[in-house]
Amino acid sequence: MTPDRAEVDAEPFFLGSGADQRFCLFHRPAGKCRGAVLYVPPFAEELNRTRRMAALGARRLAAHGYGVLQIDLLGTGDSAGDFLDARWDLWRQDLDTAAAWLRAHIDAPLTLWGLRLGALLALDHARTTTHPLAPMLLWQPVASGSAYLTQFLRLRTAHAMLGDAAAQSGTKALRAALAGGETLEIAGYDLSPALAHAIDALPAPDAMPAPVPAHWFDVLGAPGQAPGLGAARVKTAWEAQGAVLHVHTVTGSPFWATTAVSTCPALLDATVDLLEERAHAV
Repeated sequence: MTPDRAEVDAEPFFLGSGADQRFCLFHRPAGKCRGAVLYVPPFAEELNRTRRMAALGARRLAAHGYGVLQIDLLGTGDSAGDFLDARWDLWRQDLDTAAAWLRAHIDAPLTLWGLRLGALLALDHARTTTHPLAPMLLWQPVASGSAYLTQFLRLRTAHAMLGDAAAQSGTKALRAALAGGETLEIAGYDLSPALAHAIDALPAPDAMPAPVPAHWFDVLGAPGQAPGLGAARVKTAWEAQGAVLHVHTVTGSPFWATTAVSTCPALLDATVDLLEERAHAV
């Protein structure tokens, strides 16, 4: 049986208790352990749309010798709390807790694997942790927290156009409501002013160079399509600050945005190939 097809069972468990209870899945490494990986999930409905890809990625990495921990952050998935309770600083604390658990179980530098807004959360964590990190994996990072918040708010304005358009006057009004302390319901998620402000105030990836080399993966919709300018801009900014960013492109479906569950096999293959190359280079 080849490593890609090895059966690696995920072990569900809860970290903490009560309000601090976080649901986790641990994928034990098959064979000799090569390292530890902490998955940092995306935001709101993108988390649900990408669960299949996250599961496939975790299993593939585990089959190649990596212990992978998936965590539902506060107010998401099967963890304690409601989405309204979610706060950026508390999510960073969740990553601290998850990373500590991994360090206690796997004696190896930790790879942070972030998807979409989770990539920015992973970068934010990397800037503050005092523990050694292995090179990071960043899947389709968002352009900036502010731009992503605007995109999320547009879900409500689009809904208003289909219903009572007079009830909304665009994202500017929604930002004003948040600034005034109002909680907004966006696509079924109660967004608190505190979480919205934290996302809005995040530095752009340009200003968040990782303390270790990072690998940025962009998914392009068609072969030969020109990659976006975002990754190239970030790479230039990081290199000017002495940081290392490798940009990779693959072709596939935008699985984080499709309403039906979709996957991107090329992204899985590219990620595993990268880790294999890294392991053989050591």
